[in-house]
Amino acid sequence: MREVVYTFFIAGFGVLVFTLLALPLPWLLGPIAFCLLSALFGIPLNETQQLDEGMRTILGVAVGATLTPAVLVSLPAMWPTLVIVPMSVLLIGFTGIPYFRKVCGYDFPTAYYATMPGGLPEMIAFGQEKGANVRALGLIHATRMLIIVVTLPFLLAFFWDADLSNPPGKLTSTLPFSDIVIMILCAFVGWKGAKSLGMFGASILGPLIVTAGVTLAGGLQNRPPAEAIWAAQFFIGMSIGSKYVGITWEELRRDFLAGLGFCGLLMILVLITVETIYALGLASGREALLSFAPGGQADLVVFALIVGADVAFVAAHHIVRLFVVILGAPIVAKFIFSKHAN
Repeated sequence: MREVVYTFFIAGFGVLVFTLLALPLPWLLGPIAFCLLSALFGIPLNETQQLDEGMRTILGVAVGATLTPAVLVSLPAMWPTLVIVPMSVLLIGFTGIPYFRKVCGYDFPTAYYATMPGGLPEMIAFGQEKGANVRALGLIHATRMLIIVVTLPFLLAFFWDADLSNPPGKLTSTLPFSDIVIMILCAFVGWKGAKSLGMFGASILGPLIVTAGVTLAGGLQNRPPAEAIWAAQFFIGMSIGSKYVGITWEELRRDFLAGLGFCGLLMILVLITVETIYALGLASGREALLSFAPGGQADLVVFALIVGADVAFVAAHHIVRLFVVILGAPIVAKFIFSKHAN
């Protein structure tokens, strides 16, 4: 419990410093930066899994609330970019695995699951089953999420003049009380229901599905208030930063730098994909970048909310990516791991 309290106050101090310095996304980047620095200096940190998952339900509700009848009708029009998602995952795989194997010297299971742009818990679980270096996987994926989250705001501000100081929604005081109650119920029922069914990403996908159903039925007219989105950013930032707890300088030298180099490759691949989609007129550059950036689904939804992007479009692409990686990675691994067993 002491570690949780430390983490909370350190993350809160990060928000304060980022706010005073007028740095972008203080509720997200402040906790990440200060938790990472604290972990490097050996300060004990921890996150509360239940509270972290609870905060992620807010993002599921936010996405589900955007799926109005008008948006639903437009979903089939997304297929030209949705089919690019599995191709981009394959491209990342063909680039990342040789990088981690030949350049960084990792064994094949570690290289394979370090490359897959899926959720951190799922990739660690799959990698552990195949004998990968779990500690290295955790650090590499945490680095990927960290770099993407830190880099994107500057890309959005530089290329699209995105105003990252915009509130991500209406204030609580301006929303009908009935809508707030409905959103809380959608979050809780969706989360617990999806978890009982063993659904991956239950804390986001469950509330998303339930809220979408309520919204399409005309039972909800608003998205979660700005205060709730800020809270979600805060706890997501804490979660990413605290994953560096216990990191040694040797691990920092090897695993962090390996993850950093991989992020450089990822950004090149993403920018090529985004430029292609934009050149073909399939989507705007901003929506394409947010949809194909290989960060966490929750992080990218937050960015879409803040900059006023098409949240449903962005979320749909990340859901497809998660399905492709989480369902496809074990299947592909089954056929190729025996070849690289040695």
